[in-house]
Amino acid sequence: MLKFIKHNLEGIDGVEIYPIISLVLFFVVFVTMFVFVLRLPKQRIEEISQLPLDNDNNIKEISHE
Repeated sequence: MLKFIKHNLEGIDGVEIYPIISLVLFFVVFVTMFVFVLRLPKQRIEEISQLPLDNDNNIKEISHE
């Protein structure tokens, strides 16, 4: 199977740039999310961490439906 894919990709001009673009895009997204998480205020992190345990919001959402 890999031989079939490799054979098809050899016919495409400039195909070697796609893995580099993918790697750069991955690292840009990863670093952006890392910086975003580091800049979040501690109070917001605490609030988000308590969401799964907050039963009051779940009851209100169910009653609105």
